[in-house]
Amino acid sequence: MSSVLITGGHTGIGLECSRQLAARGFDIVLAGRSPERMDVVAEELRAAHRVRVFTVTTDTSSLASIRQAAAQVRAWFDAAELGTLSAIICNAGISGTSPVSHSVDGYELTFATNCLGHFLLLHLLIDLLAENGRVVFTASGTHDPETGDGRFGSAVHPDAKALASQGKDGKPVIAAQSRYSTSKLCTILYAYELDRRFRRSGSAMASIAFDPGGISESAFARGLPKPVQAIIRSRLVKWLMKRAGVNVGSLAVAGEALARLAVDEAFASGSGKYFQADERGFRERRSSTLSYDRVLAETLWNDSRVLVRLQESEEFHAPR
Repeated sequence: MSSVLITGGHTGIGLECSRQLAARGFDIVLAGRSPERMDVVAEELRAAHRVRVFTVTTDTSSLASIRQAAAQVRAWFDAAELGTLSAIICNAGISGTSPVSHSVDGYELTFATNCLGHFLLLHLLIDLLAENGRVVFTASGTHDPETGDGRFGSAVHPDAKALASQGKDGKPVIAAQSRYSTSKLCTILYAYELDRRFRRSGSAMASIAFDPGGISESAFARGLPKPVQAIIRSRLVKWLMKRAGVNVGSLAVAGEALARLAVDEAFASGSGKYFQADERGFRERRSSTLSYDRVLAETLWNDSRVLVRLQESEEFHAPR
């Protein structure tokens, strides 16, 4: 039986994706911060689809938590409790917090959660992926300042060391929305750099970036005050957002799209590409001009290696 690991697979877009994958017969590894909420989802998926569902407590802002979670996942595979790992979906994330806060490792929380944790997780588990396995990154259209999505809090230069040290020792702090947008730009740079490394190694694995669109039930919206959440979920506000050029998405459409990108044969050639969903469906799009900068991507990758304190034995090597 094939399996899929998904971070944040117990809520929002991730939950819709997990349901889609379980309906297709995939065993699921749910990685998230809330054991109680994951247990509820795990029971639902087992009962509805007769698949195996494993849960592992994972805080993507904590390097120690990532290492512990990866060790547990490896133990399940070593014990043959899980079958072939078809995909790793890097989906968990938070919106920028204001005032700025820091992870247990001392890094700005948005960048640590949305970027560094997934970067480390992939290095620790990439060798478990099937020969034609996939990595899918949940990104966001907010990374692109040339679109309606990117007008509110434009992404800044993706300097990993500067982003991680914001608010420390007098270092400047960018606005919360810009921290979020920049983290999503970094996510796409990771996706494209991983694709290039797959290609150089001769691997058949795929690395895909996905924008689910602006969704009022997303993690970003859930971080807003309750009255604001109610307002942005109204038909009027959604209509106004569309008029302003914002790409409004759908929870159901985004969840299905994320699942299909992870496992459907139709997207086996999707490596190095960016897909965007709206309320009706999803399609391949161009991401921001900056996201295709190879020098920036390689620098971000190498600086991230230092920040997560990657060991020599953990360096990226795609199976061949």
